[in-house]
Amino acid sequence: MLAREKTRVVSIGNVKIGGENPIAIQSMCNTKTEDVAATVAQIHRLEKAGCQIIRCTVPTHEAALAIREIKKQISIPLVADIHFDYRMAIEAMENGADKIRINPGNIGSNEKIRTVVDCAKERNIPIRVGVNSGSLEKDLIAKYGGHVTAEGIVESALDKVHLIEDMGYDNLVISIKSSDVLMCTRAHELICQQTDYPLHVGITEAGTMWSGNIKSALGLGMILSQGIGNTIRVSLSADPVEEVKSAKLILRTLGLRKGGIEVVSCPTCGRTNIDLIGLANQAQTMVEEFDDKSLKVAVMGCVVNGPGEAKEADLGIAGGKGEGLLIKKGEIIRKVPEDQLLEVLREEIAKF
Repeated sequence: MLAREKTRVVSIGNVKIGGENPIAIQSMCNTKTEDVAATVAQIHRLEKAGCQIIRCTVPTHEAALAIREIKKQISIPLVADIHFDYRMAIEAMENGADKIRINPGNIGSNEKIRTVVDCAKERNIPIRVGVNSGSLEKDLIAKYGGHVTAEGIVESALDKVHLIEDMGYDNLVISIKSSDVLMCTRAHELICQQTDYPLHVGITEAGTMWSGNIKSALGLGMILSQGIGNTIRVSLSADPVEEVKSAKLILRTLGLRKGGIEVVSCPTCGRTNIDLIGLANQAQTMVEEFDDKSLKVAVMGCVVNGPGEAKEADLGIAGGKGEGLLIKKGEIIRKVPEDQLLEVLREEIAKF
């Protein structure tokens, strides 16, 4: 396991982050929070996928009221996302939000911020102080040469943290995000040297399933590999469930999470006589049924090199012309008709 930066511990509902606690996976609903049934249904899908903390936007009084009903039907902590209207933060907390996310810079006057902080203090509800590169104050842009910089993002976040500390509250989580991978990485390297608050990490506005996953894997990989980060979100223009699946794979790849099945598959070549691309994708989807198991599964397209390439896997299949091989711990177990390969693999995983 990677060495982790030591931070203080913060409790978000029944989930503890920071300290020696494992990195928690977050996502955010894209339903209208006011629609309780739709929001609960999406959260249930996210819970099943492995989401540990969920965030919902609270732009209206109706959304704040909905939190109470949503909370009754879910089992993971709920974070209320607040922008501009400080009253929504208060109503969200009154209705059971486990944490609130605010950018004090767009909440308004210090008096409004103090009202929010006092409400959080009364209920011991954590506040996530969030700053994005797109909302950096003009004076900090000017200070650092007329550009958004990692230094400016960090200064902005710490200014807001100090403001809340001066109001007598320190149950805080910090989030500093940018869509620029290198800037985001640098900002996290800087801030972890200046504070011990837990950090929520992500590459904001990362993009589509394809580009967003690449940017998030690179950015989160560089940040987490330095021991920085206590919760993560992979921000994708996609079904939020895909964010959770990607986050789990990133953590497993870095050795920061156990459990789940890793699928390795060979690139196609002229020797391939089966639909390897289709088979590998089906296998990847199928193994999601077995999140309680910790295995490596190989899907190979060639019976010539397949057994050797699959030697390091717990289980594997290697396709040939109309048939394939079932491989276990590097040993060929038996031949299987091509149309039965996936089902046989499923049965072996279930028995493993």
